[in-house]
Amino acid sequence: MVKRLVEKNYLHTICTSGNCPNIGECWNAGTATFMILGDICTRSCRFCGTATGRPALPDKDEPDRLAEAVKTMNLNHCVITSVDRDDLPDGGAKQWADTIRKIKYLNPDVTIETLIPDFKGDLDALDKVIEAAPEVISHNIETVRRLTPVIRSVASYDRSLKVLKHIASRGVKAKSGFMLGLGETEDEIYEALIDLFNTGCRVVTIGQYLAPTLDHMPVAEYVTPEKFAEYGTKALAMGFDFAESSPLVRSSYHAEKHAGGRHNNNK
Repeated sequence: MVKRLVEKNYLHTICTSGNCPNIGECWNAGTATFMILGDICTRSCRFCGTATGRPALPDKDEPDRLAEAVKTMNLNHCVITSVDRDDLPDGGAKQWADTIRKIKYLNPDVTIETLIPDFKGDLDALDKVIEAAPEVISHNIETVRRLTPVIRSVASYDRSLKVLKHIASRGVKAKSGFMLGLGETEDEIYEALIDLFNTGCRVVTIGQYLAPTLDHMPVAEYVTPEKFAEYGTKALAMGFDFAESSPLVRSSYHAEKHAGGRHNNNK
């Protein structure tokens, strides 16, 4: 059903563009993370399977089509993400806001999580998304501070922390996530958790990095499920409201739980 709706409405999902390992489970359950603003990214991060190039102009009808798809699927919770659109003056923030408002207008009982880019640190652009009132705003740091310049083509660690701090300061539930297996140390993982917590972020996801192709950053380590569980437990002990940490966790996996209260799913 999800696949048919995506194709019929000319929509994109990060499930396919990002080569998500959970695509079978999620699509069979009738859920998906929709990707707006096309499927071509203006950045070329070494961990990401999304295509890089020159994207087309934003589709003004996309918010309406996505809102209709959410209604047809009878969703209770919707996750939206996007490619980076550094070619646009506001990074695509207006399209983000229009999409959120259209979904809420047509589906007043649906809760929304938005997994946003950094908008190059433009807080005015970020405020457009915040003012559209999604229940959760997520922005991933992706990795630890030391490895950020190695795998992220434009984004910076401190800029991502600034984005998260601004989200939390506006009273919105802030969420972030990062990958393991890129060569980070245990001390760096705990430092990342502390940095996230200090921004006001209270939801964190931690998953295993899997190289999309041989041309991407190679996997340095496959972290054990026991270690993932340990990091999730540590995050909760630090004060995070929600910490989901296991090898196949991705930022939108079981995202409907993130809009709720305290929970830990380490499996």
